[in-house]
Amino acid sequence: MVWSVGDTAFWKNLGAARSYYAAHSTLACPRNTIWDGVALGQWLSNLRRPGGLGTDPARADERRRALEAIAPEWNPAGWPVDWQRHYAATRHLLAEEQGGVEPLPGITVNGIDVGTWTTRQTDPAVWDTLSPQQRQRLEALGLTRRTETAPAATTAAGKGGKGPAFERGITALTQFVQREGHLKVPRQHTETVVIDGQEHAVKAGIFLSNRKSRRAKLSTEQREQLATLGIDWTTAT
Repeated sequence: MVWSVGDTAFWKNLGAARSYYAAHSTLACPRNTIWDGVALGQWLSNLRRPGGLGTDPARADERRRALEAIAPEWNPAGWPVDWQRHYAATRHLLAEEQGGVEPLPGITVNGIDVGTWTTRQTDPAVWDTLSPQQRQRLEALGLTRRTETAPAATTAAGKGGKGPAFERGITALTQFVQREGHLKVPRQHTETVVIDGQEHAVKAGIFLSNRKSRRAKLSTEQREQLATLGIDWTTAT
């Protein structure tokens, strides 16, 4: 016997929410999101409304705790869900890249242009309007207030194929090819390399996958370096 249809639907939809979070590292999905056959975006939007978790205090608290167990900031306080969605995409990108790279306009994650967004957030005109909590989250990602309103300059990581993060990636791929004889790197593979006497654990599979999907953003030198390792840019996907 089903005592509460609404309660049954909540726990069913929660499974879709858990699956979405595993794929996107956030529950700040667009309102029109359909996931696992569930209108997840609209459902979460409804839950965020005052009283959206239900009128029974105990049940509402149980539901809130269930959602927070998946994503503590499923209902961000003090800033829009759209901001949380872009922040989560930026955090995901920088975690994959292991830092040392500036998200430039045009770099996307799950269809979100995190480069344009981060450029705007660090603009003094926008940065000064953010809450201390928002600034703290951005600073934890290595993003800080720019000293001028002009577009951010390309960092060393994007100049002529050079930069710590890219060079670590190339070193890791080179080491992998020399050992394995091919460039079929599993996406979750981590390669340990030593550069200038310091050991680095490089997510080589993710690095390679990201370079392929964002090949339009690579410099000529970067493309040549990867081609030398065995990437055929006419067929790379």
